[in-house]
Amino acid sequence: MSQSVRFPVRVYMEDTDAGGIVYYVNYLKFMERARSEWLRALGLDQQSLLDAGTQLVVYRLSCHYTKPARLDDALEVSAEVISMGRCRMTFEQHVWRGNERLCAATVEIACLSVTHLRPMAWPSALTSLI
Repeated sequence: MSQSVRFPVRVYMEDTDAGGIVYYVNYLKFMERARSEWLRALGLDQQSLLDAGTQLVVYRLSCHYTKPARLDDALEVSAEVISMGRCRMTFEQHVWRGNERLCAATVEIACLSVTHLRPMAWPSALTSLI
């Protein structure tokens, strides 16, 4: 549907559990960063959307972990829009170590009004770029 982004991530001690394996919730943080970089690639950022009264929130998430990432691994996190509705957008995201996929997720994002915290249509500044 739109361009995708691949964002490099290095695994640091703070990302791991006591065994040196990436703690599962940190994959979601890596994916959030990739979606933010996707916005930047479009010429937008979270702060400018907030200033314009638009907030993006995770509405639904499905994640499948296949292999662990470890301390000092160099990873790449992808984000690609696969569908878009009036106020929701679905991303397909993956975490890679080289050619090896470690994690796959489908993340549905909702567009909310900052003042009312209710769903709203995507701003034209975003839809015109996709």
